[in-house]
Amino acid sequence: MTDPHLSSAEIAKRAKSNLALALGCLPEERRRDMISFYAFCRVVDDIADSTTLSEEEKEKELAHWRRCVSEGEAPGHPVLDEVVPLARKYGFPRAWMAEIVDGVASDIVHVRYETYEELLGYCYKVASVVGLVSAEIFGATQPQSREYAVRLGYALQLTNIIRDVGQDARETGRIYLPLEDLKRFGVTEAEIMEGRHNQRFVQLMDFQYQRARAMYDDAARLLPAADRDALLPARMMGQVYFEILEKLHRERYPVFEKRCRLHPLRKVWILLSYTARSWLARARRKGA
Repeated sequence: MTDPHLSSAEIAKRAKSNLALALGCLPEERRRDMISFYAFCRVVDDIADSTTLSEEEKEKELAHWRRCVSEGEAPGHPVLDEVVPLARKYGFPRAWMAEIVDGVASDIVHVRYETYEELLGYCYKVASVVGLVSAEIFGATQPQSREYAVRLGYALQLTNIIRDVGQDARETGRIYLPLEDLKRFGVTEAEIMEGRHNQRFVQLMDFQYQRARAMYDDAARLLPAADRDALLPARMMGQVYFEILEKLHRERYPVFEKRCRLHPLRKVWILLSYTARSWLARARRKGA
C-alpha cells in the first residue's frame, strides 16, 4: 500500500508508470496537476488492493476519500490537498473523481462480472472517467474529446484486463473476463485460476482482443483534429497500450507465465516520434 505521507511526485516516481513517459510533453503546471491526479488514482487503488487492511477498513478509508473529493474538502493530506482543487480549477464535475473511488471500491467485494455490459460499467469508472479528467487537465476544448477519452479508457482497461488475467487470478482471486464469455468458449473459472493455457482459452482471449481493438479504432475515429496537440499524452498512452495488446495477440496470450511489456527503448521511441510529429504539424500550421 502507498505510504500515506508521500507526496504526489514521490508516488508517481515510485510507481514507474507509463504515464510518466507521456507527461513529459505537458507544460509544467499541467504536468504537476496530472501527477497529483495520478497519485490520487494510485492511492485509492492501493487502498482497495491492500493486503493489510480489513474489508471494513478499506471501505471506511475509501469513503473518506470519496467524501473529500465530492464535497471539495482538503483535509491536510498531501495528495488530497493537491487534487481536491483541480475540479474547480479545470471546470470538471467533482462527481467524476468520486466515480473513480466508487470504481476501485467495487474491487473489494466484486471479483466476477457476469456480462460484458457489467464489465464496461466498471471500466467506465476506473478508466474512462480517468480519461475524462485527464483530457480536461491536458487542455482539450472540443466536446468530442470527451467521447474520445471514454473510448480510449475502455481500450486501455480492456488491454489491462487481458494482460493481467494470470496475475489477477493468482494474486487477488479476481476474474474480470465476463463469465458469459467463459461459458461461450467452454472455459471454466477453475481453468483460469489454475492457469491452464489451451486452445479454448486462446479463442476466449481472441474474442476479448477484438473488443479491445474495436475500442482503439473507435477512439482514433473520434479524436478531434483541434485537440490533437492537447491530447498528445493520451495518444502516447494509447499507442503504448495498443502495442501491448498487439504483442499479446501475436504471442497468443502467455498471461499465465509473464506480464507483457514493451521494451523501454520502444516506449522512448513512441514518446519521441509522437512529440516530433506534433511539433512538425504545429510548424506546418504556423507556416500555412
